[in-house]
Amino acid sequence: MSTRIAIVAGAGSGLGQATALALHAAGYTVVAVDRSESGLNELPDAITHREVADATDPAVPVPLVDKIATEVGAPNVLVNTIGAFELSDALSTTPGGLRALTDVNVGAALWLTQAVAPHMERDGSGAIVHITARPGIEPTPGYAAYGVSKAALAHLIRILDLELRPRGIRVNAVAPQVIATAKNKAMFPPEALAGAVEPEAIANVIAFLVSDAAAPISGAIVPTYG
Repeated sequence: MSTRIAIVAGAGSGLGQATALALHAAGYTVVAVDRSESGLNELPDAITHREVADATDPAVPVPLVDKIATEVGAPNVLVNTIGAFELSDALSTTPGGLRALTDVNVGAALWLTQAVAPHMERDGSGAIVHITARPGIEPTPGYAAYGVSKAALAHLIRILDLELRPRGIRVNAVAPQVIATAKNKAMFPPEALAGAVEPEAIANVIAFLVSDAAAPISGAIVPTYG
């Protein structure tokens, strides 16, 4: 396990940080990626491989992953926790808001998958986990653009499963409702956080999904609603 390499995108805070810690504890060599250098600096010194990069830019993931493959090793695991959130109903959603959420919530997942898939295919195996959300599975009023972008991601997961499973690559997702991150605690009133799930708990689910114990699981959207 110690030789397995896991890229965690969005590792500078919240669920990404918790996932980087969980995979490091499980024996993976973790490469932490985030656009915030200060966020990466909050990781423990034991996670030595860190890359400051904005994976929502379509031009970034391929050279980034190629650099990681050369300097650290070919990735066996990708966990993409990058995401954006906006409260808006269908009638107040703006073109810019919809475009931004789609670029972040769907685009980053696709570009990162495209970047790691050739390396995983050469090794004959790999595991990828993205983060969708309950409003992307169940229509939720007030979450129009966010729900649509996360629904598109859930559909993308199923397409990637069909296309990549024959190449030995498993693609799954977890679907939280509310994660008890510092950002969400500052954003939502206390009553909205009553059922919030700690990021560490969801990170443990992700660690299972990328492990050999989850080898039969691909194309799954795992609810982590709390």
